[in-house]
Amino acid sequence: MKRVVDTGLPKLKAPLEWATVAGNVLYTAQIPIRADGSFETGEARAQVDLTLANLKKTVEAAGGSMADVAQVLVYLTGAEHAAALNEVWPRYFSAPYPNRATVIVTALVVPNIVVEMVAHAHLGH
Repeated sequence: MKRVVDTGLPKLKAPLEWATVAGNVLYTAQIPIRADGSFETGEARAQVDLTLANLKKTVEAAGGSMADVAQVLVYLTGAEHAAALNEVWPRYFSAPYPNRATVIVTALVVPNIVVEMVAHAHLGH
């Protein structure tokens, strides 16, 4: 059975949860959204930082830490944003780093955001 994680992130209009846990695995998708519900639409570095901060907040709300994150799938709207991703990444993760795949897409659902992340974390080891 799955349970919803109370992340403290703002409620969305879409019928979805920010994070769920099934067994000891956390499933979450994150975007650069602020606590007030507005989106960071500035430079890629700021968007990546806020997205990873939201991921950290979510993992901790589920009872884990960033060391528990096993895999992250990153969607970027342009390859030029990969440098910002690689620059900010070590602020949130240390070796051994989670497995990561980065996919370049033409757009994301929220206008002017350049990053979305899907992550899986194994909790409680």
